[in-house]
Amino acid sequence: MNPAMALKLNVLALYGVAAVLALAFAFQFALGELPCPLCLLQRIQFAALAIGPLLNVRFGCRPSHYALSLLAAVLGAAVAMRQVFLHILPGDAGYGAAILGYHYYTWAFVLFAAAIVLIAIVMLFDGQFAPPASSETKVGPVAAVAAWLVIGLTALNVVTTLLECGFAACPDDPVVYELLKPRS
Repeated sequence: MNPAMALKLNVLALYGVAAVLALAFAFQFALGELPCPLCLLQRIQFAALAIGPLLNVRFGCRPSHYALSLLAAVLGAAVAMRQVFLHILPGDAGYGAAILGYHYYTWAFVLFAAAIVLIAIVMLFDGQFAPPASSETKVGPVAAVAAWLVIGLTALNVVTTLLECGFAACPDDPVVYELLKPRS
């Protein structure tokens, strides 16, 4: 795989992360379900998953950039699996609505596991680590939009988390935005 193809794959990865973060927001607001603390940690790990592609797009592909995303995916999978284990007992309805039969945290585990496998496969292609030609290093508008989309969605997550939790620990089963509820 040449550096130009690797760049395109990294931009695609950024759009993938942006889609996951956007869907989380869509379900949060459409279904009126506030994310629990473990859900928020999973969102953080999805945002961290974008660090590798962001660095690859900006500075060129490096194994260390992929390693950062790989670590984020492993930690995200661990957090998601923790939440799956919390709701694995028969009769437990789980947390939040189910999408296509699975809860958000189950889908998060599947996506993190897929990211681990895909990152490992992409790292097998050494050609992407060769110094690119000067024309291959230019970041086009499609890549810039992907980067800013991920950064913007991550910032929105920070804002909504602050609204949800305030300046204290997030409640285990949130039902209201703490900073928006009327004070008595």
